[in-house]
Amino acid sequence: MQILATGLMVVLFKQKNFAIGAGLAKSEAPVAAFLGVLFFGTSLSLFGWLGVAVGAIAVFMLSCPDGIRSISLKTALIGLACSTSFALTSLWVREASLTLTLPFPHRAAWVLLLVILLQTLLLVAYMLVNNRSTLKRMFTKPKLVVMTSIASFIGSLGWFSAMSLQTVPLVKTLGQVEVFFTILISFFWLKEGIKRKDIFALFLIAIAAVLVMWQ
Repeated sequence: MQILATGLMVVLFKQKNFAIGAGLAKSEAPVAAFLGVLFFGTSLSLFGWLGVAVGAIAVFMLSCPDGIRSISLKTALIGLACSTSFALTSLWVREASLTLTLPFPHRAAWVLLLVILLQTLLLVAYMLVNNRSTLKRMFTKPKLVVMTSIASFIGSLGWFSAMSLQTVPLVKTLGQVEVFFTILISFFWLKEGIKRKDIFALFLIAIAAVLVMWQ
């Protein structure tokens, strides 16, 4: 499911209104909440649901500057399929972690190892059959590949560890604070301006984070 979700995210890169699609892809917190309650035995308090809802509104505001009319049906469907795939990945990761009778954080680390191993075998096999030229080009940029892999590994270990301790919707809602750091990078490094609407959305993300921590 994570391979499918990442593939759908790459498809979103090619859409004209990418920001909207990416925002919908980041709406996995409410999707995980509904799927978790329906199929995975997840329970949320009133504060938890409120935090998930506030976080979803904030992400929508950041990704749809022109409102709901700016969303095309194609991009919306791809974005929602992407967020659903990411949500299912997270829910199954949590289920896998809970089945292991190991102390924290060893169970999350073992699940991460198995997930990365399976993904590597599947993707390398696919590229050997269908796209050897891209696989060869990766070996010409070893430093970039290694640094990207290390950063991805650290991020994944953090996600997997958090999801082994707490329900997925709350972890994903709290994780939306990454948007704050993304905007800081765009402001200080890329010299891009920040709109008042974006500042208000960041304030909502902060409120959502506080709500899920109180739940």
